[in-house]
Amino acid sequence: MVYTSGVLPTGSYRQSRLANVGENRRGLDFGAGYTYFNASRRMEFSLVGGVTRYGRNPDTDLRSGRNAHIDWAASYLITPYAHAGLVGYFHRQLQGDSGSGAFLGHAKSGINAIGPQAGAFFELGGLRYYINAKAYKEWGAKNRAEGWNFWLILAMPFSAK
Repeated sequence: MVYTSGVLPTGSYRQSRLANVGENRRGLDFGAGYTYFNASRRMEFSLVGGVTRYGRNPDTDLRSGRNAHIDWAASYLITPYAHAGLVGYFHRQLQGDSGSGAFLGHAKSGINAIGPQAGAFFELGGLRYYINAKAYKEWGAKNRAEGWNFWLILAMPFSAK
């Protein structure tokens, strides 16, 4: 797989707020990935690597430097519709931050993470949905916070077939 993904300013952002929902910047992420699936062993492994370039936040005059990431997931199919396994990522900032909002200078950040995941397909109202939960324990942080993060994803179809 080869992909390109865009990042749009989302949420509500004000420079004067302590906490914001959204980043108030654009970005572009591109990369490639591969998935290995062995049906007889009921195992799957996926690996994706990419590079992200963010635009400038006009409110703070901060532009995060280009960064690279490797994301991976390994799962065992418990049933044909449910799986469980491990996920992780490695993130490295390749270029330092810039702009007058880069108070820490041209700092580069990095982080690693690993944790459990579980997912399942289910039908509701004649439509097929997918739900996934994963938790990451981060370590090896450089110039950024580390800890735990939790993701809950619900993928749903736009329309019935």
